[in-house]
Amino acid sequence: MTKNLHTGHREKLRQRFINEGLNSFEDHQVLELLLFYTIPRRDTNELAHRLIDKFGTLANLLDASPEIIEKEGKVNRNTAVFLAMIPQLARRYILQKQGKKPVLDSSCKAGKYVTSLFIGKNYEAFYVCCLNSQNRLNYAALVHEGTINEAPVYPRLIVETALRYQASSVILAHNHPGGSLRPSTADIEVTRRICDALSTISITVIDHLIAAGDEYFSFAENGLLQR
Repeated sequence: MTKNLHTGHREKLRQRFINEGLNSFEDHQVLELLLFYTIPRRDTNELAHRLIDKFGTLANLLDASPEIIEKEGKVNRNTAVFLAMIPQLARRYILQKQGKKPVLDSSCKAGKYVTSLFIGKNYEAFYVCCLNSQNRLNYAALVHEGTINEAPVYPRLIVETALRYQASSVILAHNHPGGSLRPSTADIEVTRRICDALSTISITVIDHLIAAGDEYFSFAENGLLQR
């Protein structure tokens, strides 16, 4: 009898998603639906509520590492890996929708692309987006992970990256996982040093973008970019 109740509930939730999408779902209902696919023979409603209570939001849960989800959420490794994979899958989907080599000829377009790069990254990372002469992306190279204060992004590495991917110009990008869009003194100093280094090989830094969630700060728009 219990098995039939669970089966009926699962089918109703799946059908609701098919009919309505996820817009009307609460976080715990989205999670419950996801858990169907890693926990096939158990009621996942209580577990979904417990995980949301533990991590605060669905986003916080999905941003956690598999190890943290497994340990803090008290779920098996299969479930932990499945949940941690979702933000990376979302990042790949969004980036592919924008095209393999999008044209980034405005801060708006670049900001949209750059914020997608950092989906699911709860640590600081630094990218160099190498553009051709038509402002089309050649390659977005991850050149550093960790805060700028802890391990400086060396201009020589940026120069080597720009040359490797045949950049006519570059857009620098890093994220602030804490949510603040305000550039630090280190951010401004590193940007100046990179601009100086690239200018010696006639490669222009057209912007430096700081991403926090789905928002961004543009050095170019705010007059902080050395020309």
